[in-house]
Amino acid sequence: MEEKYRILLAEDDKALCDITALFFRKNGFEVDTAVNGDEACSCVDKNRYDIIILDIMMPGKDGKEVCRYIRKKYDVPVIFLTALGEENDIVNGYEVGADEYVTKPFSTKLLLVKVNALINRYHGLLVKNGRIVIDELEIEPARRYVTVNGREVVMAPKEYELLMYFIDNKNIALSRDKILDAIWGMDYEGYDRAVDTHVKKLRAALGSASRHIETVLKVGYMWKN
Repeated sequence: MEEKYRILLAEDDKALCDITALFFRKNGFEVDTAVNGDEACSCVDKNRYDIIILDIMMPGKDGKEVCRYIRKKYDVPVIFLTALGEENDIVNGYEVGADEYVTKPFSTKLLLVKVNALINRYHGLLVKNGRIVIDELEIEPARRYVTVNGREVVMAPKEYELLMYFIDNKNIALSRDKILDAIWGMDYEGYDRAVDTHVKKLRAALGSASRHIETVLKVGYMWKN
């Protein structure tokens, strides 16, 4: 029998929690739910999870407090699910240890894509100390820390998200439209050339490691390991 991945979903909106949990169960996951931060911490103490989805605005301990608590115990992918969508909120969420940040209202299908990508990354790419290592490129997803040849690489949030999206979809030709949907969201109304601009910035930031990003003629881009 194929092993099921296990999710902890902490969300104080019971209707949203039930609908989201049902969706993931229908897609083959085992799901535990919590309606507040204290209950979420109790679940973390008792069980091991493949991924944790946290609402930020919860009674008791909020999602950020729960995330800090989780990071003291073990390295597991954490997604913040929240209505707080300002840039400062998002940056702060990453700083406390989240791997992804999904704003409400959200598409359950898009959330599923992000969940699968994070699980695949953690099961297939991480080495013992929680780092992704690809030649001279090293990434610590828990704190969004990137180095090339041992030197820290500073990049904007969109460039980092683009980097992780490429890595999660290595050896796959990705169209600009697909990249836009994944990074900017399906409601983005700008030009697809925004992808080219951010890829150019990402390549500049990565230096020698930028060779992994290949341009696919008339399509878009591909990450090659």
